[in-house]
Amino acid sequence: MVDCLVAYYGVNNMRHKVAGRKLGRPSGHRRAMYRNLVTDLLNYERIITTEAKAKEVRGLAEKMITLGKEGGLHSRRQALSFIFDKKVTEKVFTELAPRYAERPGGYTRITKLSPRLGDGAAMVQLELVS
Repeated sequence: MVDCLVAYYGVNNMRHKVAGRKLGRPSGHRRAMYRNLVTDLLNYERIITTEAKAKEVRGLAEKMITLGKEGGLHSRRQALSFIFDKKVTEKVFTELAPRYAERPGGYTRITKLSPRLGDGAAMVQLELVS
């Protein structure tokens, strides 16, 4: 019966097995925003953003640090294709990778902050662990 309704109306509101958040942005804008957030996190080692954005960016930032730990030319080119600033990429490979050499993942920490005043969005601090 449900399949008949979906076929008739062409609407299915269930997002089963659909990973990731849309965050109300087109895909190109969303990808650029993720790249900006990862670049800033790796540069400043601490950023304040919304909880949803932080949870999306966390995995991408950890992937960049893992590429730094691998250290090869291919890994460096992959990191350069994602991180906007070449100096930040150099920092990942020279400073961050040796710092986390013995750590098997879990390079970031999310700490909840008070809600944003304008719209009440859940804010967090995303930082690299020491």
